[in-house]
Amino acid sequence: MAVTELSVAEKLKQLYDLQLIDSEIDEISILKGELPMEVSDLEDEIAGLETRKGRLQNNIESMESDLAKHKTNIKEAEALIAKYEKQMDNVKNNREYDALSKELEMQRLEIQLSEKRSREGGVQLTAKKETLKNTELRLKAKQGALTEKKVELEKIIAKTEKEEEKLKKQSTKAKKGIEDRLMKSYNKLRGAYRNGVAVATVQRDSCGGCFNQVPPQVQLEIAGRKKIIACEHCGRILVDENILESLPAE
Repeated sequence: MAVTELSVAEKLKQLYDLQLIDSEIDEISILKGELPMEVSDLEDEIAGLETRKGRLQNNIESMESDLAKHKTNIKEAEALIAKYEKQMDNVKNNREYDALSKELEMQRLEIQLSEKRSREGGVQLTAKKETLKNTELRLKAKQGALTEKKVELEKIIAKTEKEEEKLKKQSTKAKKGIEDRLMKSYNKLRGAYRNGVAVATVQRDSCGGCFNQVPPQVQLEIAGRKKIIACEHCGRILVDENILESLPAE
């Protein structure tokens, strides 16, 4: 029994059917492809923020320890001043008086220095704590976003796995009915463009792939479905918007 040769209109419909199936597969791939990247980026950001948080906490602990030392130094100096002042009441000669005076002066300077460092350290500590607070807020927000993205990704995977498998089977089946020459052109065009569109409809007098204008005469030829016509700008196979409707009688 002789194999019936398909009309150009039927061939175009086959190609466009395949394009619609493959575009759905592309949409799923894009959706799944972006989310894992977003999840990975968030995980990297969180790791960086956690490292920063740990470093800030260590700095704060060190600064608080320094402030405590300054307070201790002040108390010790005050105790020595009280001691030396008491001794001043019992000095026996100028040498002892001068020695105690120098000690008192040194302890008073020690207090001034410790108070200055304590004030400066207090300002720095407040700023560091504010930075820590902001870091913790950012970390919490990123962790929340990560949880949402992971849940979203899991849902998409669960939802699309069966649909993607079904579409791939449909694509394989659709390809079997298309002659090798057209299939090679289709695959070449699919690989040439990021959006994977090899067969485009004419929309608003323009190619649906590159959006360049299609001349009226060419549009009439496309609508006639008597030959396969490619866009003169991008090379995509062009079909009219009604290609999926019932084919005209030959």
